[in-house]
Amino acid sequence: MPVGERLGSYLKDASNALMAAKHAVLKPAGLTVPQYAALLQLAENPGMPAAALARACRVTAPTMNTILKNLEQRALITRTPHAWHRNVLETRLTELGTDTLARADEGAVRVERGLSAEFTEEERAQLIALLGRCEAYLGAVRPE
Repeated sequence: MPVGERLGSYLKDASNALMAAKHAVLKPAGLTVPQYAALLQLAENPGMPAAALARACRVTAPTMNTILKNLEQRALITRTPHAWHRNVLETRLTELGTDTLARADEGAVRVERGLSAEFTEEERAQLIALLGRCEAYLGAVRPE
């Protein structure tokens, strides 16, 4: 199959371009894209444990543990034992974490809005549907 016909290359190129654009706008806030994703999830889901956070951010559990360790060292999050499940740590943003996320989010939202503005409302809906079909197919053919 010729390279130009392989949809995976186009998906990867678009994903890489998005990550590079987000990396550039997050750098002034001192965040990586995965750190930003974790803070964004925690802002919407305070107390989220690391395992759930890893799934939401689409990274492995060991990667999330490293992300959380780095965020905790920078005092952007706190981790405390859950009231009923002592082996589960609840993760929450600190005030500094909330402020850092707000600064970083300005740039990330500019990227997302700019990307969205490249398409009509109908095209955006179609793109979302098409990407959903890609994800569904790829999930179905992945060996267990």
